Amino acid sequence: MIKHIVMWQISGSSNEERARSMDLVKRAFESLNGKIPGMRMLEIGIDTSRVDYACDVVLYSEFDSAEALSSYANHPEHLKVREMVGGVRIARHQVDYHTAA
Repeated sequence: MIKHIVMWQISGSSNEERARSMDLVKRAFESLNGKIPGMRMLEIGIDTSRVDYACDVVLYSEFDSAEALSSYANHPEHLKVREMVGGVRIARHQVDYHTAA
């Protein structure tokens, strides 16, 4: 199994605009649940700590294999979501790691 974690900083000129953008990212990625072969689960959350060094949104997902993760990266539904949210992110961090099944 491989775990895929992504964290974003989200843009916005006001707290309300940032909140709307964070909700857009959350809803867009949640729409992928059940649509990607080999994806065991996907969870996405919005930061509640509000510390200045925290990322705004985190995605946690699990895949059957590195090949399944690679397929997800190029899956048409995922590409639509990436395009939809690409304009609201100002930074992106990612970690992928293997675990025992």
